[in-house]
Amino acid sequence: QVHLVESGGGLVQAGDSLKLSCTTSERTFSAYAMGWFRRAPGKEREFVAARRWNRIGSKYGDSVKGRFTISRDEDSNTIYLQMNGLRPEDTGVYYCAAATRGPWSTPLPDFDYNVWGQGTQVTVSS
Repeated sequence: QVHLVESGGGLVQAGDSLKLSCTTSERTFSAYAMGWFRRAPGKEREFVAARRWNRIGSKYGDSVKGRFTISRDEDSNTIYLQMNGLRPEDTGVYYCAAATRGPWSTPLPDFDYNVWGQGTQVTVSS
């Protein structure tokens, strides 16, 4: 089974930027969609961003729209989450996830994200 590994988390100050990476254990891995989710202490898991694997289309959660960007490097099969203008409320564990089942027409937040990474901690101090 494919594994996803996140990296790039850390402790930053409000207003700073971070870039998270999600690598797959198989270079030939493909999916219908890849997403980033986060869980803040004491809160439910929250949808952050997602994009279709090899088709145009991305979606962002309302709280990160305009500040975060999801992208994919085709050569390395790495998914990125560029986070700018970080705020203390962005603090949490960020998870990369893959949806290996379709159909393609599924709205991005509604895919069955069935493969998950172990998460990387992002802490934003005020």
